[in-house]
Amino acid sequence: MKKNSNPLQHLFERLGIYFDEYSGESFYREKSQEVLKLLDSKGLLQKTIKGTAVVDLSGNGDPSSICTVMRSDGTSLYTTRDVAAAIDQMDKYNFDTMIYVTDKGQKKHFQQVFQMLKIMGYDWAERCQHVPFGVVQGMKTRRGDVTFLEDVLNEIRLRMLQNMASIKTTNELENPQETAERVGLAALIIQDFRGLLLSDYQFSWDRVFQSRGDTGVFLQYTHARLHSLEETLGCGYLNNLNTGCLQEPQSISILQHLLRFDEVLFRSSQDLQPRHIVSYLLTLSHLAAVAHKTLQIKDSPPDVAGARLHLFKAVRSVLAHGMKLLGIIPVYRM
Repeated sequence: MKKNSNPLQHLFERLGIYFDEYSGESFYREKSQEVLKLLDSKGLLQKTIKGTAVVDLSGNGDPSSICTVMRSDGTSLYTTRDVAAAIDQMDKYNFDTMIYVTDKGQKKHFQQVFQMLKIMGYDWAERCQHVPFGVVQGMKTRRGDVTFLEDVLNEIRLRMLQNMASIKTTNELENPQETAERVGLAALIIQDFRGLLLSDYQFSWDRVFQSRGDTGVFLQYTHARLHSLEETLGCGYLNNLNTGCLQEPQSISILQHLLRFDEVLFRSSQDLQPRHIVSYLLTLSHLAAVAHKTLQIKDSPPDVAGARLHLFKAVRSVLAHGMKLLGIIPVYRM
């Protein structure tokens, strides 16, 4: 599909996701015929009595490795189309890595796709990777069982607006609905990314929107609170920076944790699991919450106040970068 023609694009944009290109499975129906011809020319295609076409992925007749690639009427299947898509995308982009993110029920399917590419002679099949995710159980909206993503997004915004209604600063926000959606999405994303992507988990609306504890609401609240601190005191103290003033245990704990950010990013890039970043950001927010109560700025000497404010500014900056990596847009007021 051409850019901007995908009917789901507005939902992706609500999630803060923008793709350079949209192409559905149907786009590769014609190209899959080329894959069937290529398989046939390599002697890999076998016809069955029923008229279907199969490929022996094991090469030794193992029944569990027989993959059907064409129906009896000559039409292709998912596997054939995904093979065609992979070849086309390699031709277009010469990718270093291609990552497929789908539910864990498709694990065998992608094993077959990658194996078929290998036996066809495409060494770059080693650069294809499937990242499976588990099942979310118990998610319901006011309309009943969730079927559409839009229902979930609307429910998030509605519930968050209701939660914010009792907070006196909500009326001062320029766009309460936008803030509610961003905080609500943070809540949903953090609950989804806290554990292994592969794991199933029980969804709870009440737990998602807790303002304290290990939640996305808490991350957004911490970010907004630290921004308010900079906004209120920045003019008076940010010109002073003497890191030697940061001697308290709370300061040392935060500094040591900040130094681990690169390590956490590297770990997530290696196993493609966002939970490392989530855990890091939640710990950072808890450390900041404790330090905010104990490390006074306003009534401290200028050099101490300046050092502490710079420390909180560094926390907010790392918090913002980490949230953006998870697909969360930080809010500055809530």
